[in-house]
Amino acid sequence: LVMPFAVAEETIDPAQLMEDVAGTYVPLFSVLNKPEYDDVWLSHSAEIVGEENAQMIADMMRASTTAEIYGPEAVEAYAADPESMRFDCYFTEGVSKFVFDGNTVTGLDEAGNEVFSHSYTYVQELPEAISCYAYKTDDADAGEFTYICLSPDTPATTWHIEFRYGDDLEALGQMYEGKYAFWQAAGMLEDADEEMIDNCIELFCTENASEK
Repeated sequence: LVMPFAVAEETIDPAQLMEDVAGTYVPLFSVLNKPEYDDVWLSHSAEIVGEENAQMIADMMRASTTAEIYGPEAVEAYAADPESMRFDCYFTEGVSKFVFDGNTVTGLDEAGNEVFSHSYTYVQELPEAISCYAYKTDDADAGEFTYICLSPDTPATTWHIEFRYGDDLEALGQMYEGKYAFWQAAGMLEDADEEMIDNCIELFCTENASEK
């Protein structure tokens, strides 16, 4: 199973992390998997596994993050067919863009309408297997946006971000079971340039193709 990205190993200041991810994000793999980047995937894969296997590995990696199921449905499906196991790395709950601005996080739908907007405060670090920093809003009606859990990735360090959100902190700390199983949202800055996109694809290939 290809993980979205490896977990960064460094000491994180949760307050600074929220500042470091400031920006407007779209789903990462809706950008990286655009047809115009086919050759970028192929090139970086070939650098690691050779030209003969590059296409197969590139296709496998790109498919590994585009599942359309997660949670109990995914757990059941992958238990029946382990070979089909993949991650859903898209945004959920009708959000098309996430805006991080200091302690405030806002979600916008496809038309640009506000789905939610709350202020968050750091509460705790989640288990090492997840390696996320959990922030909570005091808004009582936040529902599935009660918690935002940020991985220690930033546009300046890994050219993307990874995060989870929901109303159950214990479930958010589990990657392979529970209501958020096999789901890890990943985002790229809306105004990312070609260099950032290339770097992000190269990172994904380096971390995953080299293990094959």
